[in-house]
Amino acid sequence: MSVRELLDDPHLGLNVRLVAGAAGLGREIAHSRIQKSGLVLVGHLHGVVPSRIQVLGETELSYAESLNEEQQAAAALAFFSLPLSCVVVTRGVDPPRPFCLEAERTGTPLVVCTERSSQVIASLHTLLDERLAPRTRVHGVLVDVFEVGVLLLGKSGIGKSECALELVMRGHRLVADDVIECDYRPPGMVFGQPAALLRHHIEVRGLGILNIKDLFGVTAIRDRKRVDLVVELQLWQPDAPYDRIGLEDRYRDVLGVSVREVVLPVRPGRNMSSIIEIAARNELLRQAGHHPAREFVKNLEQGLLRAEPGETRSFRPPSSQFRAYSPTESSAPPPVSLTPPPERKS
Repeated sequence: MSVRELLDDPHLGLNVRLVAGAAGLGREIAHSRIQKSGLVLVGHLHGVVPSRIQVLGETELSYAESLNEEQQAAAALAFFSLPLSCVVVTRGVDPPRPFCLEAERTGTPLVVCTERSSQVIASLHTLLDERLAPRTRVHGVLVDVFEVGVLLLGKSGIGKSECALELVMRGHRLVADDVIECDYRPPGMVFGQPAALLRHHIEVRGLGILNIKDLFGVTAIRDRKRVDLVVELQLWQPDAPYDRIGLEDRYRDVLGVSVREVVLPVRPGRNMSSIIEIAARNELLRQAGHHPAREFVKNLEQGLLRAEPGETRSFRPPSSQFRAYSPTESSAPPPVSLTPPPERKS
């Protein structure tokens, strides 16, 4: 983003004014990190990253004021000779005149903020992390299911939008349909949001474009959600090795972040929205440290280890209403007599 876009951004939340270098407002800010320029005033320019915003606080300015005019001019010449993107002075302190002259000569934007250095750095960090975050676009549907961001993927026409519509009717929230704009957030998180033109809309074949907000209200939509689970819908293949127990951990790389993934086969008769709800509940359990499949296998192995050598474990029904039949005994129920009972004499 350019320096002009940064200063005009309503989410910046800082009281700023440009004092010099208006010709350089088109300079690009390519780094989200901020650099506190302290040693540059004593001529130590090693380690200065010009693509970062340089911040001069009260300590740096008080040192600059202690220098004579020639020393100030030399420090300003060395500092502003670098291809800096922007220089920010905090606490509303007016920079020395040689700094303003060099900033104007080199076309380096020199900005003064009234806030403290810590507040300025925090606000710039927050805004630049959002504006300069790595981004990508994904074709799919993003739904908030039990506060779990579920990203539905699959071939066109497999039923992603229909699943999302059914989930909305069950009380869950639609985030984005068709085009999902994903961006990275430290530490290791991916968030998704809809494209501006498609916000709150979903396409269902046969019905066309539907406005979920108008149909179900504001409680059925969400503008942004973290991607916690990827669900890939695939056409059922009889010979495909689908996971039958749940021990296999699959992950999908999204902007360098490994997001847990499950593959669900689609075939007539399977209620995919219910299965996706169960997948979201299971993800909540796993985030809490509870892995049902592993616990089942662990209990099974412990039961086998407790068995005596050569002993065969057999299943016994827990209720006494079941009676075991011997191998020679017919398992068919006893015949029912059709002879009416004798009449009772009065």
